[in-house]
Amino acid sequence: MMKKLMTTAAALVMTVATFAVPNTAEARGGRIAAGVIGGLAAGAIIGGALAQPYYDPYYPTYYYGPGPYYYGPGCYWHRVWTPIGWRRERVCY
Repeated sequence: MMKKLMTTAAALVMTVATFAVPNTAEARGGRIAAGVIGGLAAGAIIGGALAQPYYDPYYPTYYYGPGPYYYGPGCYWHRVWTPIGWRRERVCY
């Protein structure tokens, strides 16, 4: 819902800005450069607000790290399945 609202608001602002130009552009005192820089900044802000983080549901976002860490002469990490899911437990003998 929020994304649709932000997209609609951004489209409305761009439409109003397109038709509400009161004068022709003149290059006195660097006004065009300021307009270009302001437009790029506004586009970056709006684009950043509407962008979503990358997420692919078919591939997990976790990664495999290095092997098990050994804390002592007889300890190791072991993966165990529980009703909640996989978890790691430390086994020492």
